[in-house]
Amino acid sequence: MTSILITGGTGSFGSAYIKHLLKDEETKKIICFSRCWLKQKELRDELGNPSNMRWFIGDVRDKDRLLRATKGVDIIVHAAAIKDLDACEYNPSEAMLTNVVGTQNVVDACIENKVWKCLLISTDKAVAPINTYGTSKAMAERLWLNANKYAANDDIRFSVCRYGNVVGSNGSIVPVWNKLIKSGATSLPITHPDMTRFWFDMKDVLEFVTESLNQMYGNETFMPFLPSVLITDLADAFDMPYHIIGIREGEKIHETMGQQFDSGTNPWFLTVDEIKKSIEGLIS
Repeated sequence: MTSILITGGTGSFGSAYIKHLLKDEETKKIICFSRCWLKQKELRDELGNPSNMRWFIGDVRDKDRLLRATKGVDIIVHAAAIKDLDACEYNPSEAMLTNVVGTQNVVDACIENKVWKCLLISTDKAVAPINTYGTSKAMAERLWLNANKYAANDDIRFSVCRYGNVVGSNGSIVPVWNKLIKSGATSLPITHPDMTRFWFDMKDVLEFVTESLNQMYGNETFMPFLPSVLITDLADAFDMPYHIIGIREGEKIHETMGQQFDSGTNPWFLTVDEIKKSIEGLIS
């Protein structure tokens, strides 16, 4: 029986992962750690306030709060981050405080309370970063993996789980476009016609994170082999015309998962019909 804490527990991944964990009888206690009391209340009400759930309002910038929350915890999945590219570009100091300093605070709390397994949720944007968000996550990865050296004399393991865009997650292109269509848009905005992105379904994300936790010994960076989508094919999957608005500051045309593996040269691209199937239920 295990006790597991999820930072960013009310985000797209965090809330989905908590629902996934509630199906596991081996999980003794699930702790949702996040800074928004309203989102916690909404999730708690949705789940019916299960008896094995604990709700910690807190910010990863607050190490004292993390130290209290991580007492008696066996596993930490650190998903809290400012993930929006534009928000990070406009507020780089805030991105660093949450994504970098906050990550170091989680590391310190894990070591102090001897948390057994510690998994950081990262992003393909941390590879060869050209924007503030990617740079902050690259630094977070380095801090996280380097923690294995500091925890060498204790049975504490730090590993990274890195993947690409999650279909339908908060702020991602599918819900953004869906909202535009509902508001009456007749054409979808695309920054560059050659743009490609890795594509990951939330169900597969949950399985991948679970497998990473089961397999980790410490110091690994787990990366799935993902399909790519061409952004214009995604627009076609919406059965909508599109218009080019120009690339944003800090935006890549292709994303990179690891050495010699980017979304543009990827041999596995989804067809328009496959994209349509993957977004069923997410558009209306």
